[in-house]
Amino acid sequence: MTDPSELSRATRFRAGDTSPGPIIIIGGAEDKLRDRVILNRFVRLAGGPDAQIVVISTASSLGDGATALYRELFTQLGAGEVSGLRPLTRDEADDPQAAALVDQATGLFLTGGNQLRLSSVVGGTKLGAALVRANQRGAVIAGTSAGASAVSTHMVAFGASGPTPKQRMVQMAAGLGVLENVVVDQHFEQRTRLGRLLAVVAQSPSLLGMGLDEDTAAIVWPDRTMEVIGRGAVTIVDGSEVQTDAFQARGHRPMMVSGAILHSLPAGYRFDLTTRTLLAPVERTAPKRAAETESARRRIQRLAKRIAAEGADSFVVERRRRAKEDKEASE
Repeated sequence: MTDPSELSRATRFRAGDTSPGPIIIIGGAEDKLRDRVILNRFVRLAGGPDAQIVVISTASSLGDGATALYRELFTQLGAGEVSGLRPLTRDEADDPQAAALVDQATGLFLTGGNQLRLSSVVGGTKLGAALVRANQRGAVIAGTSAGASAVSTHMVAFGASGPTPKQRMVQMAAGLGVLENVVVDQHFEQRTRLGRLLAVVAQSPSLLGMGLDEDTAAIVWPDRTMEVIGRGAVTIVDGSEVQTDAFQARGHRPMMVSGAILHSLPAGYRFDLTTRTLLAPVERTAPKRAAETESARRRIQRLAKRIAAEGADSFVVERRRRAKEDKEASE
């Protein structure tokens, strides 16, 4: 059942309500074929049939294919209007027309891919400023995989996997600045990224670490309370009482981290990002599945697999590509 308060967001925006909008950070590989809980929620929050959604696919290496996939998905889910932006240079991101399109949007969706590409192209441009402005005046902003990492002020640019925090295992960069004082990591359980999130929080304990499993999202409301939806869990790393020898650890050796507080929150649980405390859970009715043709389902499945593969560390993808080329050359 649709929540009327969610559908009315676009109406309130057009009436001049300038209260901030929610932020949805998704761990990647969100369900695109079955219940589509996360994407359904995004469309509802953007206004449903009144929504004006802009898909920004700069992070993706799949060209306009990523934009086309999400346009089809959001249209199937009842969005009123869906358009796309894919600036590949800072000059393109400084185009006033791109910022103007964002200024009219009720929902903005940042695709997966390479978060460093997204932040280095969009950060500090007219488009980047328009994204922050849009959320402040009520638009919902969602990012999946690389797009999730990039929405925060402090961003995991790249790094190594593993359960043990080590010196130099993660590289940080400035994000797009929509979500403050939180650092986001995605594909969290699937790619064993606890170690690098512990390392970040140990070195910057003022930041709250947030690791999102695949097909899992955290909805951060304007009052900085967070609600978990989806299939997996959100891991919160609180370093307010942490002790570490990170400033002494050398090379790529393990660092001592003690006193970090971990919360593992599955769907329905809520958390206050300001007080860093668990809140009472919420209860929601599972959505009904929407009917679709088998051909459309297969096409979306193929594109979804390609987009999910983009969330892998870039050096792994490059190594596989080179191995394939070497094999073909030898044949």
